[in-house]
Amino acid sequence: MDIKKSVEMAGNFARAMASRGVKNKKIEPYTKQLRVLSCFGNQHDGGELPPCEHLKNSKTQGKYFCGGCGCGDRKSTWLLSNNNEYSKLDYPSLSCPLKMPGFSDYSPSSPEDAISPVTRKYYIENVPEEIVNKVEITNPGIPENMEPILVRKK
Repeated sequence: MDIKKSVEMAGNFARAMASRGVKNKKIEPYTKQLRVLSCFGNQHDGGELPPCEHLKNSKTQGKYFCGGCGCGDRKSTWLLSNNNEYSKLDYPSLSCPLKMPGFSDYSPSSPEDAISPVTRKYYIENVPEEIVNKVEITNPGIPENMEPILVRKK
């Protein structure tokens, strides 16, 4: 790993930890729902958005982590938890390697992203609020045999 990437990762980690504070502050539910949609997609709920290309199964059954950010597979990097445990997606400040909706470093899609087939980012940006509000913010199930990708990755 190069020095620039290491420094960027360290900075992202420091910002995330600082945002949590001493009282374990968590992001508000709607933003966490956007993050869950960005990472897990919605195929497990009958939708058409597959999980992110970086979503990885943990060695711990039922847990998932981001394989794109470089943080690895451990309890503190699991994207979601059960009950009131603190998970990675709870951090008020959190970076995404793809800069997806819901994350602190989110960058909006470009006009080309709207050309069919649309990109993941454009798809998520245009999901109706009532659908986002239904997204579960604890561990969703990810189907073993996922449907073919219906949107472009980006």
